Amino acid sequence: MRITQVEGTITAVEAGVGAATANDTVLLGVVIPGLANTHSHAFHRALRSRTQAGAGSFWTWRDQMYLAAARLNPDLYHRLARATFGEMAMAGITAVGEFNYIHHQPDGTPYSNPNAMSEALVDAAAEAGIRITLLDTAYFHGGLGAEGHKPAGNAQLRFSDGNASAWIQRMELASSAPHAKLGAAIHSVRAVAPDSIQTVAAWAASREAPLHVHVSEQPAENEQVQAAFGATPTELLERCGALGHNTTAVHATYATPSDIRRLADSGASVCFCPTTERDLADGIGPSAALAAAGVNLSLGSDSHAVIDMFEEARAVELNERLATQRRGSHSAGALTNMATIGGHRALGWPDAGQIKPGMRADLVAVSTNSVRLAGASSTTAEAIVFAASAADITDVICDGSAIVRDSEHCTLDVVAELDRAITELLD
Repeated sequence: MRITQVEGTITAVEAGVGAATANDTVLLGVVIPGLANTHSHAFHRALRSRTQAGAGSFWTWRDQMYLAAARLNPDLYHRLARATFGEMAMAGITAVGEFNYIHHQPDGTPYSNPNAMSEALVDAAAEAGIRITLLDTAYFHGGLGAEGHKPAGNAQLRFSDGNASAWIQRMELASSAPHAKLGAAIHSVRAVAPDSIQTVAAWAASREAPLHVHVSEQPAENEQVQAAFGATPTELLERCGALGHNTTAVHATYATPSDIRRLADSGASVCFCPTTERDLADGIGPSAALAAAGVNLSLGSDSHAVIDMFEEARAVELNERLATQRRGSHSAGALTNMATIGGHRALGWPDAGQIKPGMRADLVAVSTNSVRLAGASSTTAEAIVFAASAADITDVICDGSAIVRDSEHCTLDVVAELDRAITELLD
């Protein structure tokens, strides 16, 4: 097959045609579209292996995350994110949704450039060679109690703009870049009150911008929201006008049947993050029911327990097998779509995720010359989804430019940069 691209856009796909000129780039193995990582917290990469020791729950893990968040500054955030995005590029990811809630200095005081932390992420993605949808996160409260929303705690001060009006004022100062889209995020209905949810959702709707929300990640979240508002988190979002075709509910692990109907009727998407959901002992989401209802599904590596979209994809099906004792709820093709078309749609890049004319020239070469894929032939799609790993990716092209060649990043020493940044942050 010969794929022709002009200025980062595919102009022709010709089957049975090989390289025609010395300038052609030859990709060996199986070539698939660039992968989309719909949900990322880049700084969580520093916690890999450090939060796995001992017992606990999501809530004890969160305390360790707060300690890491408190130590970041714009320069270190930039370097850690650049290395993390470099690791994503090596895993075939050409677009990331960065759900960023670290905005200010540790005491809550804005930086002289109020978007310094966000700009660090945008610059980091550019240097890693991938696109980014910056999901700038509203986060105003420290949770829900018997009397309603609690004030932000000390660890959460740098996350909060104080109120939705101040969040909008900061958003209006955000800069733009060709490789970046600006979206909005509501951290959760625990951290944002209904009137603020309405304001943030209206801002996103007026710009046709992606709007992402952590939804029903924990049973305690459902219980607290039910006690406070007489609704599930999804129902509360609907009441506030925050469900629509640009909305992505992240996790939805404890979505109820009525939640699934609301998500489907509104045209919203759901992002599963299976490696994080199992690492934090969160639970298994209703993927088969959501797919049957017609909800667009996508995938994220979230806390980066691993960065491997093949692992995220197969985990959706394998988790469903564990939950239902049935096999085959999601085909290899459907799982691949979650990692490509579904993810790019959720991030606001509908012109990516497929290899056909008019789409972005994002290409990922997967080597079949590995012990994991030995013997694969007519079942290549199944072999890749159910057996391949990020280590089998050899070459990655994003928007027509090579960013990974022969399993190495073209411009970054990703291993060394990760080592330096994580050591500086935590050791």
